[in-house]
Amino acid sequence: MPGVATTRLIDMIFPGQTNHHGTLFGGVALAHMDKVAFIAASRHAGHASFVTASCERIDFTAPGRLGEMVEATGRVVRAGRTSLGVEVELEAENLLTGERRLLTRGLFNMVAVKPEGGWPEGFHMPPVAPTVDPDDGVLRMVEMVFPQQASHYGQLFGGEALDAMGKAAFICASRHARQNVTMASSHQIDFVSPIKVGEMVELAARVRRVGRSSMTVEVELWAEDMLTGERRRSAEAGFVMVALGPDNRPIRVPPLP
Repeated sequence: MPGVATTRLIDMIFPGQTNHHGTLFGGVALAHMDKVAFIAASRHAGHASFVTASCERIDFTAPGRLGEMVEATGRVVRAGRTSLGVEVELEAENLLTGERRLLTRGLFNMVAVKPEGGWPEGFHMPPVAPTVDPDDGVLRMVEMVFPQQASHYGQLFGGEALDAMGKAAFICASRHARQNVTMASSHQIDFVSPIKVGEMVELAARVRRVGRSSMTVEVELWAEDMLTGERRRSAEAGFVMVALGPDNRPIRVPPLP
C-alpha cells in the first residue's frame, strides 16, 4: 500500500494569540490541532465531509512562545466504518536556534457526515496507510480556504494567497539562515487557477539560490479538492529574503547543501 504524506499545518505565534505571559493560548493551540485533524481526515477519505466527535485528554507539556513557529501534524491511525482516528502532535520551533519542543499531542475522533440517502451497503473508510515524510528540503504546509478569505465569486483573494506564500518564504528562509529575515522583493507572480472556498491549499517552499546575505525562495501554491482528490497548481512565485544580524544589517548566510 503506498504511503501518504503527513499533513502539516504551520503558523507563527503572533501577539493576538498569546496571553499576558507571552505564551500561546491553549484554545488557539487546540484550534490548530482540530483543523489539521479535519484536513488529514478529509484527505484520507476523499469523498466525505467530517465533523469532530471527540478528542482524548490534552495535556500541555511545554509553552509555545511569542515569535516562534508552531507546527501541527496529523496522521490517520484508525479507520472505522464511518469514523477516523487522527493522531495530532503540536510542536513549537525557535526559528533562530532550531530548538523544537513538543507542546502536546492528542487523538481526535472524526466522524463522516451521512450523505443524503444514507451510506452505501458495505461502506467503510479506506484502510490506514503508512505515512511518509520525504526529506527533500522542501517546506510543505497546508491551510483551508474559508469564506472570509474569498471574494463574492467564492474564490480566494489574491492578497490572501500572497500572504500565505510570503509566510512560507519567511519560514523557509529563517530555517536556512537561522537569523532574522526580511523580504527584500518578490519576482513575478503568476496565478494560473482560482482557489475555491472549502478547498485545501498546500504551499511548497524551497531555497533555490543563496547570495552573501540573500536567499531566493521559490514558492508553489497548490489547490486540492478534498472530496475528489483533484490537485492543481494555482500560483508560483520567487521571493528574495535577506538575513539580518543583531544590528539589523545584512549578515552572511550559509550556502546551499
